[in-house]
Amino acid sequence: MSMRIGYGFDSHAFKPGVPLIIGGLPIEHTEGLAGHSDGDVLLHAITDALLGAVSAGDIGTFFPPSDPRWKGAASHIFLQTALEEVATAGFKIVNVDTVLVLAKPKIVPIAGELRERVAELLGVKPGEVGIKAKTPEGLNQDHVAVAHATVLLESVRLTDAPVQMVATADVDDEINEVVKGLVGEGSRDVSALGRKRPAFDTDDLT
Repeated sequence: MSMRIGYGFDSHAFKPGVPLIIGGLPIEHTEGLAGHSDGDVLLHAITDALLGAVSAGDIGTFFPPSDPRWKGAASHIFLQTALEEVATAGFKIVNVDTVLVLAKPKIVPIAGELRERVAELLGVKPGEVGIKAKTPEGLNQDHVAVAHATVLLESVRLTDAPVQMVATADVDDEINEVVKGLVGEGSRDVSALGRKRPAFDTDDLT
C-alpha cells in the first residue's frame, strides 16, 4: 500500500460587502474574504493539499484567476476537481487536518459544523477531518484569514473503488449543475473545469 502526504496554504484579506464563506459554510460576519472566486480560504488550502499529494499542480493550474469563468465561483467546484485527480491517481483520503489563523470571527463555536460540512464535501467521516483555529498574535494579520491544510492519502485497492465512487456521489450532482451554469450546457468536458493536459510537469517550476 502506497501513502502520500499533501500540504496546502492559502490566505485572503477581509473585504466589506461580500459574504463570508469558510469550508463551504456561510458564516455571519461584517466582512467576507476577497478573492476571484468566493474566497473560501479553507477549501482552497485543502484543494492545494490534495493536488500536491498526487503531483497535479495547484488551484492556479486548473482555475487561473485570469479566467472570467471562475469569477465568484463556489470553491467546492475546485475541491471536486482535486478529488477527481486524487481518484484518477489511484488514491483515497485517510484524513485531513487543518488550521485556520484569523482574529475574527471565532471559529471554535462553529468548528463542529465546519467539520461536518468539510467532511461532506470530501466524502469522508467527520472524525477524519480536523479543524483548528488560532489567532494571529504578533503576526500583524488581524485583517487577513490564513488556512493551512495537510492531507494523508493511501492507494486504493481494487475492492475500494466502488466505495470511493459512493463517497463522492452526493456532491457530484450539485457540482455538475454549478459547472453547467458557468460554462454552458452540453457534455461535460474536463477542460471546462480548467483541467490541463499533459499532467503537471515539475520541470516547469521556476
